[in-house]
Amino acid sequence: MLQLRRGAERGRADHGWLDSRHTFSFADYYDPSYMGFGVLRVINEDRVAPGAGFPPHSHQNMEIISYVLAGGLEHKDSLGTGSVIRRGDVQRMSAGTGVRHSEYNASPAEPVHFLQIWILPARAGLPPGYEQKHFDDDALRGRLQLLASPDRRDGSVLIHQDAFVYATRLADGDTVQHALAPGRKAYLHVALGAMEINGEPLSAGDGAAITDTAEIRVSTRGSGEALLFDLP
Repeated sequence: MLQLRRGAERGRADHGWLDSRHTFSFADYYDPSYMGFGVLRVINEDRVAPGAGFPPHSHQNMEIISYVLAGGLEHKDSLGTGSVIRRGDVQRMSAGTGVRHSEYNASPAEPVHFLQIWILPARAGLPPGYEQKHFDDDALRGRLQLLASPDRRDGSVLIHQDAFVYATRLADGDTVQHALAPGRKAYLHVALGAMEINGEPLSAGDGAAITDTAEIRVSTRGSGEALLFDLP
C-alpha cells in the first residue's frame, strides 16, 4: 500500500536566509497526521542563502544524516569535527548524550541545497559520534546504493537503528527494485527530477509511505534522484 505525501503539501518555513520544507512536523510546523513514519522522524529540504546558516545549537538522542544536493555545507561540532559537505557526500552525526554543532553555507555566492534527515536511535544515551563518506555518481547511477546502515555494510555509514538508507540516480528508462522483508516498511523521497513508484508518478519533493508491499519498483521516464528508507 502507498500513502502519497505531495511536496506542495509539506510544511514550510521561509526565514529569508533559509527556505525549508518539512515532510513531517518540525519546529513551528505541526500536523498530527505527519509526525514521522516509524523511526523516520524528519526529512527537511533546506535551501540556505550564501554565507548564512544555522548557528551552534544542541541535539540529543537522534541519528542525523545530511545529504547535499547542490553547493557546500560547512559543519563544525563540539566533537572537534569540521568539514565541508558537498554533492555526493553523506554525513552522519549521532547526537546521543548531546552534541552542539553549526551548519553554514560554505559559499559567499551560491546557495546550498540539502536534505537533513533524523532517525530515532534504537536506544537513548549513546556516545555522540560523526562520520562522513563520499559516493560518486557511478555508485548511485542506475542502482540503489546503500548510504547508511546498522552494520556499515557495502561501505555505508553507521546508524544506531535497524534502518537502511539508500540513494539512486536514474536516467530515462532506468528501473530499480527493492524487496521489502515481511513486517518492514519503507519511505521513498524524491529529491530531484521525477520518478514512478510501483507505477505511481512522483515529482521532486514528493514522498510515499510504503506498507504491506513485498517489492518496490522505482523508475523514471526522464531523470531523477531519490532516497529510499527501509525501516523496522
